[in-house]
Amino acid sequence: LPGWSEDRVERLKALWADGLSASQVAKELGGVTRNAVIGKIHRLGLAGRAAGGRIARPRPASSPPPRRPAAPRAAPRAPMIAA
Repeated sequence: LPGWSEDRVERLKALWADGLSASQVAKELGGVTRNAVIGKIHRLGLAGRAAGGRIARPRPASSPPPRRPAAPRAAPRAPMIAA
């Protein structure tokens, strides 16, 4: 297995900065898995990309759940009068 030579680490940094995904970097380098690339990126502190990468899509604002109509209330009972 090739491992992480200084040249490969520099290439990893350049590919990551160019916005390639971990899978794409692994294919470019050869001999390493996506998970190995992710681990090395984190150990090097390169978690944020300089350019490209996945585009964050804004989430639609969630509306509050529809209100249920109020349950009909029973008419108050008249007090019982003892005869």
